[in-house]
Amino acid sequence: MVDTFEQLEEQIKDCKKCKLCNNRNHIVLDDGKRDAKIMFIGEGPGADEDAQGKPFVGKAGKLMNQAFKGLGIKREDVYITNIVKCRPPMNRNPEKDEVEACLDYLREQVMLIKPKIIVLLGNVALKTILGNEYSITSARGKWIEKKDIMYFPTFHPAALLRDETKKIYFWNDLKEVKNKLNNL
Repeated sequence: MVDTFEQLEEQIKDCKKCKLCNNRNHIVLDDGKRDAKIMFIGEGPGADEDAQGKPFVGKAGKLMNQAFKGLGIKREDVYITNIVKCRPPMNRNPEKDEVEACLDYLREQVMLIKPKIIVLLGNVALKTILGNEYSITSARGKWIEKKDIMYFPTFHPAALLRDETKKIYFWNDLKEVKNKLNNL
């Protein structure tokens, strides 16, 4: 257990808990406000994130930033991270052992942030955090409360790049999250 982000950064800086460490350029821990009321969790860094050391800076991140801007959400006012902190090869989904290797880091992040809302971006984040009984198609857009945290699953921004029809759902989901946040 850590008490500060500095301790967490020290703990993770040379992580070799799984094979993802073998090809990484950067460990991608987080971006944003470290005492935010809202936390976004994706699945793992892509090539741009691995190169820059920040989550959601590639095409999917730019799309998410556009939605934030359109809704009046400031990226610097939210906290953004991923399930795994190193890039899976070829942007594949993280494997079970890779997820398990990073889960303690994610738990530490949640305990340090103490968010009121966690937005789960995509199926990997949803299943990792809330369990395999959930699927993004059935849980998307629905509030789920557990341990005094409100969870809100939605599509991963990368899914919007593959299927533009999902953009309206993502937009409406972020609007719902913003409204909820304004009422907390």
